Amino acid sequence: MKMTMTELEAIRQECRDLVNQRSLISAAAAAVPIPGLDVGADVAIMTRMIALINEKFHLGEQDLAQLDDGTRRKLLVIISSIGSSLIGRYASKELIILALKRVGVRMVSKQAAKFIPILGMVVAATISFGAMRILGNAHIEDCYQVLKRQIEDNEKIVAEQ
Repeated sequence: MKMTMTELEAIRQECRDLVNQRSLISAAAAAVPIPGLDVGADVAIMTRMIALINEKFHLGEQDLAQLDDGTRRKLLVIISSIGSSLIGRYASKELIILALKRVGVRMVSKQAAKFIPILGMVVAATISFGAMRILGNAHIEDCYQVLKRQIEDNEKIVAEQ
């Protein structure tokens, strides 16, 4: 998988736009005054969003499976050093729920806010947008760092030859 830093930056920006779009959808779901509905929507939105980000960075399960053993091993070492559990794997419901628990206080606040008429819906939507954006952008940065390190490693190898 050969990629330049310019291409990597373009993918990063494209994914940030994707995260903003999905965060707006999450906010809209949170504005519906039915407690619990938005959590299910958030899990579905996040699952698809993580898969799309992985695909755009060419770090999905199938992408990694198609690499030669040496390249795949190098990437897996970088991925594990970053500590991501969502790169190169199917983003299962359980993994997404764990990621959402990172911003758990916000999620609880969002549910409680729904009981306050009108203002509560605005607060819940704002919290949902923020939580989705934080998690999505964190995943983008993880993917970006993995490929940036791979590009840097490849450049070192070329320079040494």
